[in-house]
Amino acid sequence: MRTVEVRVPATSANLGPGFDALGLALALFDEVEAAITGEPGVRVSVEGEGAGEVDLGEGHLVVQTMRKTFDHMRVPQPAGIRLRCRNRIPHARGLGSSSAAVSAGILAARALSDAEMSDDEVFALATEIEGHPDNVAPCLAGGLVIAWSDHSGAPRMVKLEPDPRIRPVVLVPATRLSTETARGLLPKDVPHKDASFNAGRAALLIAALTQRPERELLLAATEDRLHQAYRAPAMRGSMDLVERLRAVGVPAVVSGAGPTVLAFSTPDTQDLIAPEVGKDWHIQQMDVDPVGADVRFPETR
Repeated sequence: MRTVEVRVPATSANLGPGFDALGLALALFDEVEAAITGEPGVRVSVEGEGAGEVDLGEGHLVVQTMRKTFDHMRVPQPAGIRLRCRNRIPHARGLGSSSAAVSAGILAARALSDAEMSDDEVFALATEIEGHPDNVAPCLAGGLVIAWSDHSGAPRMVKLEPDPRIRPVVLVPATRLSTETARGLLPKDVPHKDASFNAGRAALLIAALTQRPERELLLAATEDRLHQAYRAPAMRGSMDLVERLRAVGVPAVVSGAGPTVLAFSTPDTQDLIAPEVGKDWHIQQMDVDPVGADVRFPETR
């Protein structure tokens, strides 16, 4: 039996103005132990997030992704697959749980086969399965990532090192929201002035996150006119919290497609967050994960 362990981080995409382009890896991890067995069939066990909810057979996202990866590498499908998942990333909350599962599945399949698959191919396949590169890029690479697609449609990324003073705080509600629902609320076209506004804010955000993580700059840099207001009807509580936090000087945005809220804590705002949040939200301060997905081979037992 061949076994591999994959650890993948949570991610926060968009970061306000960087819609479908910016992502940040967070030090909150799912761990997947994957094995190819000689016994036919699929066995999946899940601890933590998603336990008792997700499919424990062929419908599990990591299993589906492993199958697609074996096909991509032209490797025969194994007789049996066993997964042990220890999940800490909340599902359907805008913290990249599906990107983490997809990344874990691809990396596990690559590690368990003898076929060649480059890191660029891993990124391309993860983007193809997930649909957008802004979550899978930081999940795979760690840190702060700018992601885009070139003229051929191939995904590309540049990894940046955020200033060590950056302290993300995630505010997670009990409610869930699917990415498909949130994306369905977006208009097909936006005013040119709003696109121009976001381009400037996204550029400013890169400077603030990598060089000058000051409250005034972060507040200006996290302004958005492309997606958050359009999605507000599906997560009114999240947008109300974002507005309350920003009103007292805390740079706050919707994390990914929501409904989690991401705030950037600075020394002069760290005591302002909790009073605005209330008891219906789980507050957790996190480090930025600088590494991204990590693959290890356990010692033979």
